[in-house]
Amino acid sequence: MTTLLAAAVAGIGGTERPGQVAMAESVQQSIASGEHLAVQAGTGTGKSLAYLVPAAVHAMASGSSVVVATATIALQRQLIDRDLPRLAAALEPVLGRPPTFAILKGRGNYVCKYRLHGGAPEDPGDTLFEPAAASAVGKQVQRLHEWAASTETGDRDELVPGVEDRAWRQVAISAKECIGAARCPNGAECFAERAREQAGLVDVVVTNHALLAIDALEDFIVLPEHDVVVIDEAHDLVNRVTTAASRELSAPGAETAVRRTAKVLAGGSGGSSPRASAAAGPRTAGDVLDRLREAAEGLARVLPDIGPGRMDVLAEPVAASLTTLRAAATSCAAQVRALGKEASDDAERLAAGRASLAALSDIAETAERILGAFGDDIAARPDVVWMDRPAVDERQRPPTLRVAPLDVGGLLAERVFRRRTVVLTSATLAVGGSFEPLARQWGLPPEGQDGTGPAGEESAGEAGQDAAGEEASGDDATAKEHQLAWSGRDVGSPFDHPRSGILYVARHLPAPGRDGLPPAYLTELRELIAAAGGRTLGLFSSMRAARQATEELRGVIEQPLLCQGDDATAQLVRQFAEDEATCLFGTLSLWQGVDVPGAALQLVVIDRIPFPRPDDPLASARQRAVAARGGNGFMTVAAAHAGLLLAQGAGRLLRTMEDRGMVAVLDPRLATARYGSFLRASLPPFWATTNPAVARAALRRLAARSERIL
Repeated sequence: MTTLLAAAVAGIGGTERPGQVAMAESVQQSIASGEHLAVQAGTGTGKSLAYLVPAAVHAMASGSSVVVATATIALQRQLIDRDLPRLAAALEPVLGRPPTFAILKGRGNYVCKYRLHGGAPEDPGDTLFEPAAASAVGKQVQRLHEWAASTETGDRDELVPGVEDRAWRQVAISAKECIGAARCPNGAECFAERAREQAGLVDVVVTNHALLAIDALEDFIVLPEHDVVVIDEAHDLVNRVTTAASRELSAPGAETAVRRTAKVLAGGSGGSSPRASAAAGPRTAGDVLDRLREAAEGLARVLPDIGPGRMDVLAEPVAASLTTLRAAATSCAAQVRALGKEASDDAERLAAGRASLAALSDIAETAERILGAFGDDIAARPDVVWMDRPAVDERQRPPTLRVAPLDVGGLLAERVFRRRTVVLTSATLAVGGSFEPLARQWGLPPEGQDGTGPAGEESAGEAGQDAAGEEASGDDATAKEHQLAWSGRDVGSPFDHPRSGILYVARHLPAPGRDGLPPAYLTELRELIAAAGGRTLGLFSSMRAARQATEELRGVIEQPLLCQGDDATAQLVRQFAEDEATCLFGTLSLWQGVDVPGAALQLVVIDRIPFPRPDDPLASARQRAVAARGGNGFMTVAAAHAGLLLAQGAGRLLRTMEDRGMVAVLDPRLATARYGSFLRASLPPFWATTNPAVARAALRRLAARSERIL
């Protein structure tokens, strides 16, 4: 492996690093043994090559694909456009042929040529906007048509600049709405089918966490046959899988189902249809549609009465409404399926039927999940339900019931880890100095255990049973013993953190409150920026705090100050990187998405420990469930969440070997609270101080050094 890695590194003009070699060897051993691997590799390690080389070698030797799943578009594009092409060229002389690769996304990410050419257009109710908005969306749809005539992939991410979701929906469909290539008039030229076919023929398939989750959630095949999965940016896996497994229910969503179903039951053009009447009888079809319409109207009446936030008890009127809606949607779906058998040779009617069934099944399944989410045993509840009410400035957004899984560990254990060898990697996986917090969320037992004995109780349910719930015995039981066995390895970082960075905790400041940033925080922030001469990335726990800091300091400090929301985030980051004096303030996407090497970023300021909001429905429910099982909900959920985000935020500072700077945390609890040591152990091992004078002096020296270099 070291020889192949050296060839790959030399081929791309890179420099081999000890951590990269150690990681590549660990990945190779994991693939060979079948034992899962969690590997933390700091920024600059070269982790992409460290997993791509053994993955490609295995795929070529076994004839089976390896799937690489990432969280962000940026990393997908890096792998497909830069890393894999150069790796293929470098390994071809050694392996005899270049490893092949392709990218695969969910069907909704590709233009649908049938929809593009007028097949089963979106019903009018989904496209009624204010006149100005309609005009803007219409222009975007026109641009989509022009782009679709020249694109080779139909991939939404290749459209720059992008378009709004409501414009994209006019040219794309979901997997549930697709009538299938064999029946589609444009099936032979389908972008999504072409991508799937290509992915089935290559060694390395690059996809995203969402499609990996859908592959695990659904009973139909999404990804090509594979025996190894590499999950990059694995720190974000639980969030992405949770999102993929979440559902929502609103009055407009129910009304959409009514319109789509009415179109099908009426034969597609209003009025009665002889074929519809022959299949179901006009009275029966009309009755079930009336029931659905009444149920949708009933939902619209009860939703506004539900208060915002997590729902611990399902009120009787809401339960009755959901029960009626579920039954009506199920009955309508049966009618639509019956009509579909009569329309198997009519693509337009098939497409309309699939659109109707997609909406009906989504309503019925979501209502079923909500109704089943309120068991007496809090720890055993499968889902969390909450009412999402629009903010004051978002009144066009309707009241929406949302449901999300309380835990995705069982799903991942049964549908991912038990089926394939998995390598999970990121620059930040060790929370509080341990892999255990994230491993627990992934459904893995304590490290070194296999999940089959009493000490390694299976997260997914009953030990010794297979995914179908049947007893495992004999060879089957033996084979299962190591399916959840895993090991964790930190291969380090090429950075000398104590010499390159400083962690300053403003211990002298008051604890943060609920009424915005205290005046002392703003004073501290202003003085730190002055000492650094700008060059500051401000990471705030809320958009409200970021805007407050911007309003208070803009015009007071000498340096230009940008705030997330002033422009597109990518443009703001570009401006920040190009002018060393500029400061940039923002929230969550900046905590994880900024890569600004050099002197333009020498100070990262974090306003407070990023615990989940106390009213966050999902986090609070997960904390309560852990506590109900006898665990420490705060440390297991809130502190682990905060530690991971702190590590991500601190990781913005050092991006190259030459970078120097400081991470300043204004929240004194990082130094004074009992959980502070756990959170500090999640951070890189910077040299630490709580002395404000020492911190400012260090920043002034860094600024002077940068100015001398210029």
